[in-house]
This record gives sequence, structure tokens and C-alpha cells, in this order.
Amino acid sequence: MLPHDLKAEQFADYPPEARKLAVANLATLQQLPLSFAPSLLRELIDYDFKFPAEKNVLSSELATLSALSAAQMKEWFQGFSQVSISSELERFDWVGKPAVFVEQLSAYLWSTHQLDAFRKAASEYGDRLRLAVPSSPPPVSRLGIAIIGQGVTSYNAPLFRNLREHGTYFDRVKPDNGVEILLKAVAKRANAYPVPYGHWYIEGGQAADHISSLTFVSYQALEPVRSELLRNVQNELKRPGMGPEELRTHLAQLTPVELGMDKSGDAVLNRFQVRLFTEGSGTQIFSTTFAQWAARESLRRAQPLTLLVRFGPRQRQRPMNELLSNINNNPELDLTGSLIDAEMGAYYNWINQQRLAGSEKASFLAWFEGHSQAVVIGPSLAKGTVSNTVASLDQLLSWAVS
Repeated sequence: MLPHDLKAEQFADYPPEARKLAVANLATLQQLPLSFAPSLLRELIDYDFKFPAEKNVLSSELATLSALSAAQMKEWFQGFSQVSISSELERFDWVGKPAVFVEQLSAYLWSTHQLDAFRKAASEYGDRLRLAVPSSPPPVSRLGIAIIGQGVTSYNAPLFRNLREHGTYFDRVKPDNGVEILLKAVAKRANAYPVPYGHWYIEGGQAADHISSLTFVSYQALEPVRSELLRNVQNELKRPGMGPEELRTHLAQLTPVELGMDKSGDAVLNRFQVRLFTEGSGTQIFSTTFAQWAARESLRRAQPLTLLVRFGPRQRQRPMNELLSNINNNPELDLTGSLIDAEMGAYYNWINQQRLAGSEKASFLAWFEGHSQAVVIGPSLAKGTVSNTVASLDQLLSWAVS
């Protein structure tokens, strides 16, 4: 079946909001080439479980496409139309299983040497869409916070080397009650700007007090989900013919309920947390990787105004079979290795924050937990400088956002 054959009843199994949006844009979907339509449906089928920022992006994309003339539609999708699709893929249920289709399409494009052409078409489409639908500035400048080194008593090597050139490095910070100070500041912003999923606290170690106004994601709190997923993976690997591609497809179809999550919980956040484990590499077994991936995905998908990420100590490297089988219930922790991981993770967090609208006014603070070292990036702070000023963390925050 090709997109021009699409009918409204084919979206009957979509969740309510997704089905309504698909039917409303049926005429537009019918004009898309098969090499592109399933990618859009992969996003649309999950519409009910997306964050508000994602819904706005997808709705704006569909509205933009619906407003194109026939000539513009042809111009926008010329590159995709030149990609050949096998008859087997044409017969696949790409409406009901768009994510599986996209995976199989990727393999087909690679095997037929069309991947470069497809990427070029996708890049050109993305450029056109960004020009047609510019990002709106946030209601308040974004603030990112990274707390690293939980449990580390001493470390003599230089820290925040990548971040220093973008802000001011402080080496006489007052560390007392630092985590509490930063969490209270985040909670204050959440109360002042009450945006759904707009203020996040991601915890990779021993959680501090949970604040109800924040979207909270915790590695330790999700331990039952991680364990269930690892058991699921082990069982799947024993099945005949189960390879990496088949396992990836299986993981992509897992739901929160299948991994033991409460049906009455936040459906959007539960789906997000499951995907952290089913799409991330190493998020299931390393807390630092989990914290970094959760931060990356929250910035990409929810586009929060405030994001506090506290990295915790991860387990020491062991043979992969042991890690995946979860046979060690009391793993040895690698505190120094975790600090090094988190330092780079903090840098990535800042980079990902800078990709969002309003980056020129955004602020960022990274702090070595329990110690006197921090770096602060903000519009009013000098770049590539060192300050010996004695300051508390709340003072640093005030300078960052001023």
C-alpha cells in the first residue's frame, strides 16, 4: 500500500489524540512519499504520550505541510521521492507499525546504497522546516545545573576543563548544604513559572528530598524496572534466531506495564522512562550513563526551563555478561571513574541546552558536590576566567541568571 491509498479507518487503533490528528491531516499524509510517511507516523502514533513541547513541534509540522501547495510539496519531498522502496516494504503494515518499518527501511537503504541520498533528503527537509517554523523563545531564560562527584572525598586533577572557556571558574565555593540550596532554587523557579514538565530533577545516585513541583526521574527508584528489563532481555536472547536487530525491535515495543510500572502513574513520564532503558546504551547498568541520557532526552523532548542533574556513583566495569545478567546485587562502586564520567556528562548537558531556543540567554552551573569547585556560565559572566571570590551556591546562581 502507498500513502495515497490511506483511509481514515486505518488509524482506528491509534490512541485517541493521535487518531484525531491523523484523520484531520489525512489529505496531507496521502501526498507524502513512502520513504518519508512512516517516519512521521512513528512520531504521530505516540502523540498521546509526548511532552507538550513535542506536541507543539509535531502539530506545527503538520500544519506547515498542510499549507504547502502541490508544487511546494513536490519540491520539499523531491529527494525522498527519488528513493526506491522494495515491494516487500510496500506490503508491510507501515501504518500500524511505523517504527518497525523505519528500522527495516534503514537496513534496506544501507543494503541498496541509498543511505546517503536519504540522509541528504532528510537534512534538506529539516532545514526547510526550521525556516518555516522558527522556535519560540522560552518564557524565562533556561537554567541547567549539574552536580558531580557524589561520594568522592578528594580529587586533585583539574575539573570542568571543557566548561571553563565558556564561563567563570570558582575555586572557593562554600559547599555547605549545597544540594539543598540548588534544589530549593529549582523549586522556586518551578513555582514562579509553572509549566508542565518544565522543571526537572534527574537523580543518578542517592536521592535528595523529592519536590512535587519538579518532574523527578531517579535511577535508584527505577531499579525494579531495570531488573525486569534485564530479565526480559535474557529471556529473549535464549530464543532461536534472536539477533541484535530482532532484539532492538522487541525492546522498542515494550510498554511500561510490561515492565511492571503502575498503570495509574504518569503515562507520559512512564513512557519516557521506559525509553531511557530500551533506547539508551548502558543506561540499564551504569547510573552515570543513565543520568546523561535522561538529561539529553529531557532537553531534546521536553525542552525544560530548568534542569538539575545530580550524577551518582556507578558500578565498576565487569564482564558484559555479568552486567546484563545482573548477578551481582552488591556491585563495587567506582567513585573516581564516576566523577570523570560526570564531568564529561556535565559538558554534554551544557552543549545540549545550547541547542534549544534562547541559548544566548541561558545559564549553566556545574559543581563538584561537597567541594569548593564550580563553574558558572551566563550572559553576565566573563568567559575563560578564574575567580577566587568566596561565594555560596545561591550567590553563584544569582550571578548566573542576572
